[in-house]
This record gives sequence, structure tokens and C-alpha cells, in this order.
Amino acid sequence: MAFVPVPRSSVSDHVFAQLRDAIVSGRHRPGDPLPGERELAAAFAVNRHAVREALRRLQQLGLLRVSRGGVTRVLDWRVHAGLDLALSLVQSGDVLPVEHLVRDMLEMRACVGVDAARRCAFRAGGAVGRVVVDTVERFAALAPDLAAMAEANIALWRHIVTGSGNTAYLLSFNSLVAGALAVGEVPPQRRAAELLDVAGHRRLAAAIADGRGDDAATEAHTLLTASLTAPTG
Repeated sequence: MAFVPVPRSSVSDHVFAQLRDAIVSGRHRPGDPLPGERELAAAFAVNRHAVREALRRLQQLGLLRVSRGGVTRVLDWRVHAGLDLALSLVQSGDVLPVEHLVRDMLEMRACVGVDAARRCAFRAGGAVGRVVVDTVERFAALAPDLAAMAEANIALWRHIVTGSGNTAYLLSFNSLVAGALAVGEVPPQRRAAELLDVAGHRRLAAAIADGRGDDAATEAHTLLTASLTAPTG
């Protein structure tokens, strides 16, 4: 197996990225043993500490498992990995097309957001509804500054997802914000149709404040799917 010697800066990051990409791309298949630390260190032309740190991170991502006897084996990332791997791949873009990963994250955002809006309307109560309405008005006042609106939109959806009472949704939302949105792979211009639909955001907020869950879900779906059909170029 041929690896490229890496520069001394961010040595562990480079080792991690090459091994991650080799696993996700299928060059190392599930069940395959990895070479030992000494052999990997020689292949990468780095010290064993850098290799050990990279292997630890790969284990945390669900890509490797240390079997009985100390043998490190590749896991099937489709079975064992979580959102952290998607975020890592978005920031890399070397194995899976970034555009596909961003599309996948936006689709997940839409699925989570629609149900979160419905549950927020049913569960949150009047106080949260008023916060959502007020946040939408602050968001609307920023138009047509797309960058500022995008930041305010994150704050709005954090209120909605928190109000849904679903911890898994909230953690997924945090991962999505830290990933596809934060790394700049979804520029505000791509989300212009969503962000500039101030009337749609007001209808969403009103539905949540009034406890109309199905209406909130409908408005959320319209808003959150707009970027999925927007041009990507």
C-alpha cells in the first residue's frame, strides 16, 4: 500500500485524512487488517505518535476497531460511522463529491426541520412561540443582506429545534451547522429563495405560535426545500 510522505505541519491530520479516505473509498475493505504502527509510521515517514493519534481519531469515527490480539481492522463506515464522518468528508472533498454531501445534508436539514417545526408547534407553548415570532422579525429586518440573514436564520431554527423537545434533532442540527453551513459550502446566494421568503418565515412563526403543527410543517417544507432546487453553480 503506497502512502505519500507528509509535511511536518499537521502531521497527524494528514495521516488521518489519507487513512480515512482509503477506508471510505474502499481501498481498505471492512475486515481488512491495517499494518502496525511501526509500518504505518515508515510508510508515511512520520513518528509513531502521529500514527497513534490518527488511529485514535479513526476509531472515534467508527472506521476502525482494535481486535483481540491488538490487530486493527477496518469497519464498514456505512454501518458504524455517524454524522462526524460526513462533516469530516465535507471539509475534505477528496473522496465523495462535496456537492453530493452538501445536498445530502440539506436534505437531512429539511427532513429534521419539517418535523421539528411540527413538534415545536405542538409542544413548545406560547412563550417559545413568541420568541420565534420575535426572532423572525429580527431576521426580516436584515433583508436583503443574505449573509446577515443566514446567521439570523440559524438562530431562528435553533429556537424551533430546541422547542421541538427532541434532543436527537438538536444534536443533528448542531452537527449540520458546524458542517455544511459553517464551512461555507452552502453560500447564502444558493439559499436566497429561502432566506428572502420573509412572508413564508412569518407564516411559519405564526403557525408555531398558534399551535398549528401541520401548517408549521407545510411552511417549513416550502422554505427548507427551496435550496435543494436552486442552481449550484
